[in-house]
Amino acid sequence: MKVKVIGIPVHDQEKALKFYTEKLGFLKKIDIPLSEGNRWLTVVSKEEQDGAEILLEPSPNHFEPAKVYQKALFDAGIPYTQFNSEDVQREYDRLSNLGVEFSVKPTEMGTVKIAVFNDTCGNNIQIVQML
Repeated sequence: MKVKVIGIPVHDQEKALKFYTEKLGFLKKIDIPLSEGNRWLTVVSKEEQDGAEILLEPSPNHFEPAKVYQKALFDAGIPYTQFNSEDVQREYDRLSNLGVEFSVKPTEMGTVKIAVFNDTCGNNIQIVQML
């Protein structure tokens, strides 16, 4: 088995696409219209365009447990997922200059350095550097 697609629930797919491409630097890979104005919308890393895709998945409007879970994670400051970085401090500086809000500044924790930011779409995302 391989990891091909990982879903991240987002409150607004268009806003998420703009954030993930313009701020984070991902590339749009697939954009297929679905029912109710939703899309199968994925982005990929510029460095690994054939790698795993991030599905910017519409937050389930009709499934209350999923909404409660996403909000509880966000409110508790718990990251929904994490992305690797070769240099968390450099990414923090770059993203901060683009207006990205961080709840955790670069912090060393044993064998890793982490930082956590708000993706503006309902999630905290952690970036991690192995030390």
